[in-house]
Formats: sequence, C-alpha cells, structure tokens
Amino acid sequence: MKKILALFSLLLPLTVSAEWGKFEYEFDEEKPWAEIEAQLPPYPKEENLRPLFVSAATDNKFFVDAASISTGEDGVVRYTMIVKSSAGAVNVSFEGIRCASRERKLYAFGRKEGSWSRARSAKWEPIRYQDRNRHHHMLYDDFFCPNGIIVKNPQEAVDLLKRGFRP
Repeated sequence: MKKILALFSLLLPLTVSAEWGKFEYEFDEEKPWAEIEAQLPPYPKEENLRPLFVSAATDNKFFVDAASISTGEDGVVRYTMIVKSSAGAVNVSFEGIRCASRERKLYAFGRKEGSWSRARSAKWEPIRYQDRNRHHHMLYDDFFCPNGIIVKNPQEAVDLLKRGFRP
C-alpha cells in the first residue's frame, strides 16, 4: 500500500501541472481568427454620404456611406467608400478594415447602374500611410479603430465621421 501511495504522490504533481499548463494555454494562446462572410450593402444614396477630409494635396473628394457601416464579430468594420474626382469620375467600393491587424480588404466595386461587382482579388493588405490618397489610414486611425480598437457599433463610427470632417 505504501508503494501505491508513493507512486500516486509522484504522479499527482505531474497531473496538476499538466492541467495547469492546459489552463494557461487556453488564455495565453489566441484563437485562430475567422472572417465572417460579408454581405453586400444596398447601393449608397447621396443623403447617407458623410464627407471625409483626406488631404489638401488631392482634388479628390472622399465620402463614406453611413448606412453601410457595420461592425462584425470578427473585428472588421465594413463600409462603402465613394471617391469623386475633380473631373467628375466616381468610384464606389465596398471595403473592410480589420482593426487588430491594421489591414484593409476590397470586397466589391459599385457599377454606374447601382449594382455591385465582386473584387477579383479580395485579400487582406496592410494599411500604409500615403500623402495623397490616405483615406484608409485616416479611417483606421480616426474613425473605425481609434487607438487600434474597433468602434463599439456603427453609430459610434458615424458620430466620429460627423465630428471629424474638416472643410
């Protein structure tokens, strides 16, 4: 009986240690990130467009469709971006910004007649600072991921856009 108790006393710390290691692993390791499937929003309407001042170095005018902004459980803010050139060209795109990794993704392009065309190469790319068209950088820093943390809900993003416009 003494041998069994001695053996048990030797194995018990190993069992507790293994369980404790599993416990720490569950909290220390990040779970793999999984993107939720993005749903294309309705085509933007003029009355929902919020201006975004990007830079005096560009003649382009930038807008975000406030009605299209969504915050996903995957940590991605999705929105429709409208860029109007001084020559009259209009580019419409449905995009996402992932706050945790400072990346952006282009999901679809808007067509003139009001439909969407899926982007051929929809992949996550780093957000880089640019002097002229730095709208992704500004959206990340100032409106969708302040201090690297995703906004609580779409309304918070809309409120930040309303306050942040500079003519």
